[in-house]
Amino acid sequence: MLNSIMKIFLPKDRIFYNLFEEVAVKVLEMSRKLKEMMHEPDHDKRSAIAGQIEELEHVNDNLTHRIFTELGRNFITPFDREDIHYLASALDDIADYIHASSKKIKFYRVNPNEHGMQKFADLIVQGCEHVHIAVHELRNMKNLRQITESLVKINSIENQADDIFDMSIDRLFATETDAREVIKKREIYQALEIATDKCEDAANVIESIIVKYA
Repeated sequence: MLNSIMKIFLPKDRIFYNLFEEVAVKVLEMSRKLKEMMHEPDHDKRSAIAGQIEELEHVNDNLTHRIFTELGRNFITPFDREDIHYLASALDDIADYIHASSKKIKFYRVNPNEHGMQKFADLIVQGCEHVHIAVHELRNMKNLRQITESLVKINSIENQADDIFDMSIDRLFATETDAREVIKKREIYQALEIATDKCEDAANVIESIIVKYA
């Protein structure tokens, strides 16, 4: 009977770690699909890739919901409930803005063959790769150096993204004569830039976790 009672209060570490790792994998997959979309010149093929990104975003939403459900079911968690909530939300935000970027490219029928957009896609993939590494290493926190290196790289990527955004918007206003195209592309650049910001937000949550528990 005592064992049965203890099982109720034992943290289900594997549930949370498994779910976070699944989310990180899906977010990384979405980023790679976005990069593929950026290099696809055919509108119909880009639309098909956008559909794949949307499907992955729905899967990610379900995983995030499961994290919140497990958070409500478990009295004891592997780390602070607040941090679990923050990390789940931060990862979900990355997925949301990758999806938003692809959706705008599709709906606005913009050919993303500009250097700035393709560079952003590269940076988002790099950011998601390092988020994936850091999330995976949270399970045992034995390789703190690797986590820290990934967090530093995510911060550097976000700084590069700020520079790319400024240069791309400057070039857009200097070279694009169609006001409608300026509005469309500026919105896409904003969504892409926010996606890199959200990678940094996730990195900040992970840093807070390892400071408390490592």
